[in-house]
Amino acid sequence: MDAVVKFTNQSQGRDRIFRATQYACALSVYLLRNSPDKKALVAKLRSLEATMSSGRKLFRLGNAVNSIEAAKRTVRLSDPVLRLCLTAANFGRAFYFVCDNVLWARSVGLLREIDKERWSLNSSRFYFLSLVMNLTRDVYAITQLMAQRLRDRGFRRKLDQHLRESPQVAEAVVPQLDAFLFLLLDSLRSHPEVAADTLKNACDLLIPLDRLGIYRSNAGVVGFCGLISSLIGILTLAQPGLKIKP
Repeated sequence: MDAVVKFTNQSQGRDRIFRATQYACALSVYLLRNSPDKKALVAKLRSLEATMSSGRKLFRLGNAVNSIEAAKRTVRLSDPVLRLCLTAANFGRAFYFVCDNVLWARSVGLLREIDKERWSLNSSRFYFLSLVMNLTRDVYAITQLMAQRLRDRGFRRKLDQHLRESPQVAEAVVPQLDAFLFLLLDSLRSHPEVAADTLKNACDLLIPLDRLGIYRSNAGVVGFCGLISSLIGILTLAQPGLKIKP
């Protein structure tokens, strides 16, 4: 119980709970949309989804400053790839939060002469940029892990044994591809924080892709992916060991 209280007392924890609830509502609305006897429930779920979205915007006030501070730290990283990816991702998030704050101010009437659609699109563009850079970092981390595993003699013996014990798989898939997949899965299994971050960013990426019209899906897919990424976010916040570093 103490862990739950500590988690919900964090602004990030509350935001992620709200986010999970928001996307769970969106997914439920999509699944129930064609049920005539569920119209009242669908209306309540839509209202709850809107409330969660507004609440999250309020929680994120000031997050742009946090992202800029994070960019100041990542710009000092010695690895040039990590420095580029993480700094660009943090600046992308900072501009995304600025747009989000402007949209919140318009929704409560503080700013009236604002083109909501334009600012919403700009928000999605910066969010998309941030996610692409984070995914690039994930791919880079995975390639580094795979290279380390290949240098491990114990792993190479395990790989040779796998190929000998599963010749039918190797023949059906192509030995090189089978070896690559075995190496990839073994690397991710040994570093769950990288696997979790990659899955989270990949799920999140569908949200701006749909919003920007780059890859159209539907509200059900967006709701499902948003829910999965939100649950991973809650898990990594509750279990800091699953948070990728740096």
